[in-house]
Amino acid sequence: MRHLNGVRKFNKTSEHRRAMFSNMMTSFFRHERITTTVAKAKELRSLSEKVITRAKENTLHNKRVIMRRIHDRDIIAKLFDEIAPKYKERNGGYTRIIKLGNRAGDAAALALIELINPEGSAEVKPTGSKKSPKKKAAGKKTKDEKTKDEKIKKKETETKAAPPA
Repeated sequence: MRHLNGVRKFNKTSEHRRAMFSNMMTSFFRHERITTTVAKAKELRSLSEKVITRAKENTLHNKRVIMRRIHDRDIIAKLFDEIAPKYKERNGGYTRIIKLGNRAGDAAALALIELINPEGSAEVKPTGSKKSPKKKAAGKKTKDEKTKDEKIKKKETETKAAPPA
C-alpha cells in the first residue's frame, strides 16, 4: 500500500528536487505557463497553488515564507501585486494542466501547465499543441483556399494567352 507516500521523488535527492521546483516555480510565475512532463506538472501545481494562496494575504510573514521557495524578488513582487489579487475571490484551482502528447526523444508524456483566467471569459488556448486541426465540412472551401484557387486559375490563363518567347 502507498499510504502517505505523496511526494514524487523523480530519482533525485531532496536538495535537487527543492532546487528544481524552486526554479520551475520561478519560471512558471514569470511566464504564467510552461511545458514540462506530466508528473512534474502535477507536483508543480500543488506547490504553486499553495504559494498563490499564501500570496493572497500580503503580509511580511507570507513574503518571507514564499522567499524560501522563490529567490527572485521581481517574481515575488509580481506574485503579490499582479497574480494573487486576480484570484482573491477564488478558493484554489488556480492552474490548469493540458496534456500535449509524448516528447520525440524519450517518449515522456508532456503537459502544459498554466494559470487560468479567473474571470472565465476569454479562455487561453495552448500554444504548440499537437492536436489535430478541426475538420471542415465536406466540399466547402475557406476564404484562403478560394483566393489560392483564383490566383492559380489566373496564372494558368495568363500562361495560355502569352505566346512562347
